[in-house]
Amino acid sequence: MTLEPTGNPTVDAVLFWGSVVSLLLGIGTGVWRVGRVLVRLTKGVEQYLTDWYGEPDRPGVPARPGVLVRLQRAEEGLAGIGERLGRLEHEMQPNSGASLRDAVDRVNTALARLLPDEPVRPPSADPPPPDEGS
Repeated sequence: MTLEPTGNPTVDAVLFWGSVVSLLLGIGTGVWRVGRVLVRLTKGVEQYLTDWYGEPDRPGVPARPGVLVRLQRAEEGLAGIGERLGRLEHEMQPNSGASLRDAVDRVNTALARLLPDEPVRPPSADPPPPDEGS
């Protein structure tokens, strides 16, 4: 498609340069929008990597350990939990007679001997409540 000149060189020049400026502004806007998306993406990746690897300390700001260091610390904190759970399980099962469960069972047995299941109530001095049906 070929555009015919208007016959007026000034109008032709204004139209030509106006279209060039519009084209450059359109290209610039597209590049600016793509650049903005890339900058946001780059910042997100940088923040992710900073969280993953951690940050060294700097004046006035303490160091932030990375994910792997924090996982290692968590594993170290859980290292003795197996032994502690074993001791707790020992206390909750009837076994050698020295566990907490054995002590509770002994107290329950003694209490059952002292207090029967159905307590004997002394006769009451109050008259029985009247029957509602009579």
